[in-house]
Amino acid sequence: MSTRWTSPDPDVMAIMCLCLRLPQLFSMCVAISLVAGRATERGAVGNWSMSIWCFCFAMTLMVFIVEFYGFHSHFPFFWFNFPVTYACYATLLCLSASIIYSITYVQFLPDGPYRDRVIAASAFSCVASVLYAIDVACTWVAYGFKEIPCYVHTMPGLLKVLETFVAYVIFAFIINTSLYLHQPALEWCVAVYSICFIPAALAILLNLGEWENRLPRPYPIFQLVLTLLSVLLYISALVLWLLYQFYEEFGGQPQRSSDGDCRDKLTYDMCTWDQRLAVAVLTAINLLVYVADLVYWACQVSVGTEDQPRDS
Repeated sequence: MSTRWTSPDPDVMAIMCLCLRLPQLFSMCVAISLVAGRATERGAVGNWSMSIWCFCFAMTLMVFIVEFYGFHSHFPFFWFNFPVTYACYATLLCLSASIIYSITYVQFLPDGPYRDRVIAASAFSCVASVLYAIDVACTWVAYGFKEIPCYVHTMPGLLKVLETFVAYVIFAFIINTSLYLHQPALEWCVAVYSICFIPAALAILLNLGEWENRLPRPYPIFQLVLTLLSVLLYISALVLWLLYQFYEEFGGQPQRSSDGDCRDKLTYDMCTWDQRLAVAVLTAINLLVYVADLVYWACQVSVGTEDQPRDS
């Protein structure tokens, strides 16, 4: 059964382009221009935030061009899901960039014009996240979904978006290879993040293209097995990360003060101990999301089994 897609009203599309897409582009353009050209002073966190703003600007520009010129009518089977999925990610990305950029970078800057520009860039990033959140709701109305809802407006869709998003933020922190390369157990944690990210991303792609029914096994059972595996892997990653990062018996640092980088108030990046803590917290959050996902698919499989005809 395919999703019933109806072409949105051209007037609605024009309103969305003018009232949402253009302000989104403007907010991203202002944020980029305010902090561009100071790469040596931005640090890793600043460069990460800049990459998010550039990515969102480029993707929003592409969506604007496709919708403004009506190119979406050439591939409706894919496009009806794409804008709202992208808007969900853009909301989370811009919001996380605003928060992390302010907490780890802005507070260390001395008072002056550059600090004011950086604060303004964070504010425009926050505004963009609000605009993208509004975009999620407006896209739902504009595309007129009927019997089958858009994937990211369902419980499994939202959970998959959260799983991949949290994993992406974890990847941003573990770019610092000194966090884990000295210990095989911590390398296993990094492998877990990558292994679990791939099935979640594939699930989103399968549903965007409506290919989930082409799998050899029933899709709920397929998702249940993969989610159970992800939960077990994340449990191992959380335990090992906490042991080897924060317990002295395993070579960790239990106190923040033991990290010399954290005592340097002039740094423009998160110190190593804070990065370890951030990864631990994000791992625990993603574990909870995977557990919720597991409960959902277990209920789906259970309901499907009860609906099966039984032999007398």
